[in-house]
Amino acid sequence: MARRGANRRTMTAAAALALLAPMALAACGGGSSGTAGGSGDDKVLNVQDYYVDEPGHTFYQKLDESCAKEQGLTLKRQSVPGSSLIAKVLQQSSSRTLPDVLMLDNPDLQQIAASGALAPLSDFGVTADGYAKGVVDASSYKGKLYGLQPATNTIALFYNKDILAKAGVTPPATWDELKATAKQLTAGDQYGVAFSAVGTYEGTWQFLPFMWSNGGDEKNIATPQTAAALQLWVDLVKDGSASNSVVNWEQADVNDQFKAGKAAMMVNGPWQEPVLDATQGLNYGIVPIPVPKAGDAAVAPLGGETYTVPQTGNKAKQAKAAKFVQCLNSDANMTLNATTNHTVPTKTSVAATFAQANPNMKTFVDLVPTLRARSGELGTDWPKAATKIYTATQSAITGGQSPMQALTQAQNG
Repeated sequence: MARRGANRRTMTAAAALALLAPMALAACGGGSSGTAGGSGDDKVLNVQDYYVDEPGHTFYQKLDESCAKEQGLTLKRQSVPGSSLIAKVLQQSSSRTLPDVLMLDNPDLQQIAASGALAPLSDFGVTADGYAKGVVDASSYKGKLYGLQPATNTIALFYNKDILAKAGVTPPATWDELKATAKQLTAGDQYGVAFSAVGTYEGTWQFLPFMWSNGGDEKNIATPQTAAALQLWVDLVKDGSASNSVVNWEQADVNDQFKAGKAAMMVNGPWQEPVLDATQGLNYGIVPIPVPKAGDAAVAPLGGETYTVPQTGNKAKQAKAAKFVQCLNSDANMTLNATTNHTVPTKTSVAATFAQANPNMKTFVDLVPTLRARSGELGTDWPKAATKIYTATQSAITGGQSPMQALTQAQNG
């Protein structure tokens, strides 16, 4: 959401689950038909994703075609806007037109798997051996693997090397250093740091590293640990080190501020690198998001998409779909995906090799072993917690409530 790690669904997956559950039997009973879903033709593979925009749309078209060709299949692909995907899956489940292969934003997998609309990949001999733990957690439900994710993304701290060098400071590693450095780098129309505290899942995505690294937990956000993390954000805005507009900025807006030199540091993801690299005169570096105190582990959220095999009722086609998913997750395709889209391979051995060839991605690769699945603890209840988190951050930053008051109200609301 990432760009994709931060889910901007108009209908939350939790709401979708409530509607989808009664339809699960329909999704599992009998073969699929219809132009939008799984085809009865065993030579045609129907794939559905949410890459409607370029360059992603063309990249995945070519990658999908190559994997379909390996099996002698004809690809029939449909890309649905991310904001409409869950509603589309509901309609397809009801009308028995689920595709043969379905891409999901990884936090959505558990909700859809819980409905019975997905087939466990173990039914087709597929495993997740060699994948980072957080990746496996995100693609599993009740101990069964339902998806394979070829690439991931997360967030870190970008910094303008020239601005920091001129000020004689180094990138901050702790919260105290972040506050001091951001304050020192704030001058004129230049803020010390920029981040997204927007009232959507994107704002939650950006807050999670601060909450998790301080021992906060999504099962109950009204704790001193989470309040301290939120207090950090409040303090940065209150003392002018961060703009009041963070409550309105999405990650793309944050990137705009950074590349224009209006923010010396920013919290963002690797998908921004092509834009930054094309910005003349911009010299930047990347480090992990600062932790509460020296020696603490940096814990960041796991972004990216996972590929699943829906229950279409056509076992022969499902087996071919599972092989297609494995093809997308081959070491070579993982590396191609990561290189093209500025993401990180999800197999630890592949990620290590990738980092050697792409030094600017090393920070993100180093974070992979500790990346945490957003749905890892709460499963199908994650969207509710995500909403509580961004609601509380908005209330506290805009000054209506103290961090603990805002978190308590959101938790109990």
